[in-house]
Amino acid sequence: MSENQNLLAEQRRALILDEVRRRGGVRVNELTRKLGVSDMTVRRDLDALARQGVLEKVHGGAVPVVEASTHEPGFEAKSGLELTAKEDIARAAADLVAAGSAIALSGGTTTYALAHQLVDVPDLTVVTNSVRVADVFHAAQRTTGPRQGAATVVLTGGVRTPSDSLVGPVADQAIATLHFDVLFLGVHGISVEAGLSTPNLAEAETNRRLVQSARRVVVVADHTKWGVVGLSSFAALEQVDTLVTDAGLAADARSEISEHLRRLVVAGEPDEDDDV
Repeated sequence: MSENQNLLAEQRRALILDEVRRRGGVRVNELTRKLGVSDMTVRRDLDALARQGVLEKVHGGAVPVVEASTHEPGFEAKSGLELTAKEDIARAAADLVAAGSAIALSGGTTTYALAHQLVDVPDLTVVTNSVRVADVFHAAQRTTGPRQGAATVVLTGGVRTPSDSLVGPVADQAIATLHFDVLFLGVHGISVEAGLSTPNLAEAETNRRLVQSARRVVVVADHTKWGVVGLSSFAALEQVDTLVTDAGLAADARSEISEHLRRLVVAGEPDEDDDV
């Protein structure tokens, strides 16, 4: 973490959270030196992150929150985390989308960022169980008015989760009747042992249906998702064609992932595999 007087609050907080998770805890005086900001600024940042429930303040610093495998953060809580990484991942994933294709976007803050990158791709058919993702495309059409090549959006029904995904039998039945070229899948956690996992049992089943209906599966997940295990697994790593992640993913994790996936795309770094 390098010193930078001009970091935005959200960037500082992302750096602080990454440091807490990586080291298992940090002290306020360490953060003031590394970030080049005041003690008061660091304490405000720690207060904000503690309110989001992503770390716990202790005397003189902060430690990670040990979350139960059933804990499911809401969309707003997750949307402020790893913003730069999510934007980088979204841009890299958008390069995998061909005009005129049928794609699916699951719920999540990274797929939400991806949706913003896809509004100008012509003639897409977008299947999603995310209210937030659907709103991105609908808002774009309201802003520009009817236009040739605008995306056709299919929003599944279902019961809304804390992350604003629609899940359950209604969503499952709708997805089972559809077939799409590529699924872009956000995840709560990803590991070799558990594969892809979520704390929400109903969402796990809906995600299984999404995976089954897709010709190709692309997971979009920042480096903090690696090693996280939720209550329910819904796909093995071998069912994933491509993982799009950010440069924060450690070298040993990259090596381990590459043993199980055909393609690893690290946003902002050269991609050795040119096949789409």
